Amino acid sequence: MYEFQLTQSYIPAQQDDVVLESTVGGCLRKTVSETPDAPALIEVTMEGETARRWTYAELLKDSEELAHALAARFEPGDHITVWSPNIPEWVLMEYACALAGLVLVTANPAYQAPELRYVLEQSNSVALFAVKSYRGNPMWDIAAEAMKGLGAVQEIFDLEDMESVFSNLKKNSPKTGESFSNLKKVSPDDAAQIQYTSGTTGFPKGAMLTHRGLTNNARYFTRRTQSDKTSVWANFMPMFHTSGCGMITLGSMQIGCVMYICKFFDPAAILKLIENEKVTALLGVPTMLVAMMEAMEQEPRDMSSVTIAVSGGSMVAPDLVRSVCEGFGCDFETVYGQTETSPLVTQHHVSDSVETICSTIGQPMPQTEVSIRSVDDNEVVPIDAVGEICVRGYCNMIGYHANEEATNETIDKDGWLHTGDLGAMDATGYLRITGRVKEMIIRGGENLFPAEIENILLEHPAVAEVAVVGIPDPKWGEIVACFVRPEPGQEVTQTELRRHCREFLSPQKTPVIWCAVTGFPLTGSGKIQKFALRDSYEAGDYDGLEIQG
Repeated sequence: MYEFQLTQSYIPAQQDDVVLESTVGGCLRKTVSETPDAPALIEVTMEGETARRWTYAELLKDSEELAHALAARFEPGDHITVWSPNIPEWVLMEYACALAGLVLVTANPAYQAPELRYVLEQSNSVALFAVKSYRGNPMWDIAAEAMKGLGAVQEIFDLEDMESVFSNLKKNSPKTGESFSNLKKVSPDDAAQIQYTSGTTGFPKGAMLTHRGLTNNARYFTRRTQSDKTSVWANFMPMFHTSGCGMITLGSMQIGCVMYICKFFDPAAILKLIENEKVTALLGVPTMLVAMMEAMEQEPRDMSSVTIAVSGGSMVAPDLVRSVCEGFGCDFETVYGQTETSPLVTQHHVSDSVETICSTIGQPMPQTEVSIRSVDDNEVVPIDAVGEICVRGYCNMIGYHANEEATNETIDKDGWLHTGDLGAMDATGYLRITGRVKEMIIRGGENLFPAEIENILLEHPAVAEVAVVGIPDPKWGEIVACFVRPEPGQEVTQTELRRHCREFLSPQKTPVIWCAVTGFPLTGSGKIQKFALRDSYEAGDYDGLEIQG
């Protein structure tokens, strides 16, 4: 860990690792030169069974063949959308686009026609690579509807039929007869991907991420988890998100270890995979880990192979940290970041205490400047004071695609990327989250931070998940509302939850509206969409679900 004794909430870029001038394709070629015959990629089916396998040499060979075919059809810098669940072909497309100098655009396989059309149109994509269907979503039909009138999108390719992909790329190539023995030289500061933000507060924006940002961030991530070439990673995070295609895929590749790519997250199937394949490392958002622990209670499994579990994407409850550590017998780290920062800003160290893990989001990543700045005047605040978390360094996005106004609102003139997250930094450089700038509840002129209230409620044994939001109120401006998913078989009352809050919180922080839910509206990466909860409550959707007593 870093040794600090700070007096203000600012940490300069730490030099314990270097920023490599790396590209996605270059990293793959380097790993192949070192460990060509090592297992690289193993497919896991919907049922949790293993299927196709690639060594690193085989992975590079297939990726380069696809890269040459893509280069014969498209121009360097063209944008290509991939719309698919976690399948090996997704990984091949990631490497092939990178090798060919194309920009990969990611899309959530749960999208419906308007959402997919938005991504295709806003990103200026020239082609769509998709599967025919997934979990009952008729993706081919949806794609046809979304592409109507989009002249820029030249064709849709079936990712699960690579023979037809190669055939169609060759048949429709405008470059017939040209030589493609050499692919375009790719620069570390070229755009590698356009990733659309999760949309916890509204419509998504396309963050343009560089080869340098994605590769170095993933390498720092696996280094801090103490992974090496003997590690076995299970990847059930969605590939359309930076955690799946960035941190895990590019991280495991750079250390030369094997990655199991899971088509579908089923907690029981994942536990079976961990037991059978001796998985050592995993990353899951809190909702996934909660589901896995609940599945463990129904059917215990041998989790002794797991050495590290990582979580992030939303608040990680202290009880969840403890239960995972005890249930899996492993170390635990939380991470914090966002799409715009490739994605990680902070991460714990394996040596951190459970208390530190439960109360903070870790220290900054290497080569990453972090400051806490006043929302009012953009000045650095004293230690332990709440302000906006801001980031500067190699990891920051180029900007939002075709959205200069939003880019200028997010990255200031001094290069600081404003995350929109409220937090505080202690004297040792550990950060904690207190909420979103736009989610901060202002009750009677006083700023209240949802994460503080949520942390307290998650300590109650009957509470599985919780979200605290502000509801407009004519007297106070906003009042505090709490949406609770109880533990299975548990019942909660307003009286009991209010009493629990009052043990630890002042009266104005204690929720006055209590609603029981069976689930939450989530983004594709598993974050709770609080604006959707607020909108639904105001529309009267929760009137019959209010907790009594």
